Amino acid sequence: MNNQVGSTKVPGQFWLVEERDSCGVGFLANLHNQPSHQIVSQALQALHCVEHRGGCSADLDTGDGAGLMTGIPWQLLRQQFEVDPQTMAVGMIFLPQASDRQQICRQIVEQCATQEGLNLVGWRVVPVQPEVLGVQARQNQPQIEQVILQASANLSGTLDRAIYLARRRIKLEIERLYPQWHSDFYIASLSQRTIIYKGMVRSAVLSQFYLDLTNPAYVSAFAIYHRRFSTNTMPKWHLAQPMRFLGHNGEINTLLGNINWFTARQGDLNHGNWGDRLRDIVPILKANESDSATLDHVFELLVETGRDPLEAIMVMVPEAYQNQPELSDRPEILDFYEYYKGLQEPWDGPALLSFSDGKTVGALLDRNGLRPARYLVTKSGLVVVGSEAGTLDIDEGEILEKGRLGPGQMVAVDLVSQQLLTNWQVKERVANLHPYGEWLRQYRQPLEAQPFGDQPSLEPELTLAYQTAFGYTLEDVDMVVEAMAQDSKEPVFSMGDDAPLAVLSAKPHLLYDYFKQRFAQVTNPAIDPLREGMVMSLQMLLGAKGNLLEVKPEFARQLQLESPVLNEAELAKLENSGFRISKLSILFPVAEGPNGLEYALERLTDQAVAAVQDGVEILVLSDRDLSADFAYIPPLLAVGAVHHRLIGVGLRMHASIVVETAQCWSTHHYACLIGYGASAICPY
Repeated sequence: MNNQVGSTKVPGQFWLVEERDSCGVGFLANLHNQPSHQIVSQALQALHCVEHRGGCSADLDTGDGAGLMTGIPWQLLRQQFEVDPQTMAVGMIFLPQASDRQQICRQIVEQCATQEGLNLVGWRVVPVQPEVLGVQARQNQPQIEQVILQASANLSGTLDRAIYLARRRIKLEIERLYPQWHSDFYIASLSQRTIIYKGMVRSAVLSQFYLDLTNPAYVSAFAIYHRRFSTNTMPKWHLAQPMRFLGHNGEINTLLGNINWFTARQGDLNHGNWGDRLRDIVPILKANESDSATLDHVFELLVETGRDPLEAIMVMVPEAYQNQPELSDRPEILDFYEYYKGLQEPWDGPALLSFSDGKTVGALLDRNGLRPARYLVTKSGLVVVGSEAGTLDIDEGEILEKGRLGPGQMVAVDLVSQQLLTNWQVKERVANLHPYGEWLRQYRQPLEAQPFGDQPSLEPELTLAYQTAFGYTLEDVDMVVEAMAQDSKEPVFSMGDDAPLAVLSAKPHLLYDYFKQRFAQVTNPAIDPLREGMVMSLQMLLGAKGNLLEVKPEFARQLQLESPVLNEAELAKLENSGFRISKLSILFPVAEGPNGLEYALERLTDQAVAAVQDGVEILVLSDRDLSADFAYIPPLLAVGAVHHRLIGVGLRMHASIVVETAQCWSTHHYACLIGYGASAICPY
């Protein structure tokens, strides 16, 4: 049955006609690196065509956000300044609405820039038309100005390095001095090559608001456009996209883990490009930012450290390579992914990412490929990639090639060499930068799976005693343990869980019951390593993780597991693997009373820190030898305490954590432990 739905007046099913989400993103690039105003105009046209992918406020005029990244329009700036693109940088700055705060921000910008060897050329008030904004956007509109900086004789290092250090220091200094209103200040871009015009507007309003965008003097060889549909943060001016390096359509569903692990490794970051200046740019990540902004921060750090953008995006968002048939003849790409598997956890979508540093512009789909990405190449050298087909009116006779990206695939334009790089060309170029395969063969060590024993390791009486000590109930044994043993899979119950929350229950609960799985905030297909083996794996690596900013052969030295669950035989092989291992007891005397748990946690974490400082690479936390005279620290609590203590002293990446426990019978327990930093679990 067809219906007249909404304001579109188009007959059709509601889900087909009115479901609008998932952002719109894409890029245009001239393959010959010839700047023109036509590229800007076409990007605005494409942006208009993806308005249906964006969100809009109740005032029907304030958009979730829209924006454009282009090359810096030096020709436009020459109308007001004497410019030299080789020695200058331009920043797009969102200043607070209050004039006194604006002046404070300008002074800090100039001060930090001068200290980094950048002289102020001038400030430019960006011409805008506030009257075209929606009510909410106008109420929150910042003062928008551009700052033009030039390298001085005191510049130390490259101009890009000075720009990044200045930008980080400016933001952190304002945040430190003015915590009450620091969020009113934002640097949308500060670069020698790119600039970003964005705001809390609809697609059509962007060029009406920013008058520069319709000025014929505004020319660029490329443009990234983005229309935002906010799913996990409230719309704000600074959260409009593109970010400083990328535009993102989708969600990073691994975000919490990505943030936590990056924070854990932040103490180990080191690179010759920064020397002792890293303290001036950390912390890299901030709380309460969007997933896109968080991804952009880490991507930016890798690029500014010297990584090619194509390499950086492959490190952060790898494809599902293990069961990829087309990689069978490309072992160097497999070796690249295997090497970085030990250094960086994937930032997984669903996501379509369009990115640029001003020299390269490209697009990538994550491993699941659940976002559309169409592309075309014309005879004149125009390359168009976007989340929609038909955003530009191009004659079919002018099109040389068109298609769509598949899961994990990418396409890029190298503006410097004027090359169109296809998926395998990009990946082969990046994978051949270093002999990753040789490093893996030299350092990576597999832990081969061993058969489980065919006889019970515990007597029935001792089994019952352990079950009682660990809080098992008859229901747990009958409905969960026995069902798992008989069917070799997790038991399935009826839909819904009407049990009271553990925190509100009057009955005692295991610590695990207080933790619930956090789902993605949009609806995506169920995904796990059994149903989605093409894109997921249970493989894990034990041992130290190297510094993400450097590439060294010894970073490949890790022990590879096929599963996070180990049996007794595998545990024995682990202990004889050549890696330095320390076994720490998580038991404490019952005689110590209620305070014994606190004392035990302090002892445990002190022992863990001392062991890692002594060079231990794998910590085994064990509740073996439990007896009537000893109680145990719940493994989840023990792992969490050790995990965060090691983070606090900057040692978390130096060692992995293994749990040897008699109570891990539930996949819920496994998930809790792994999520809090345990790399393997060894039930006995």
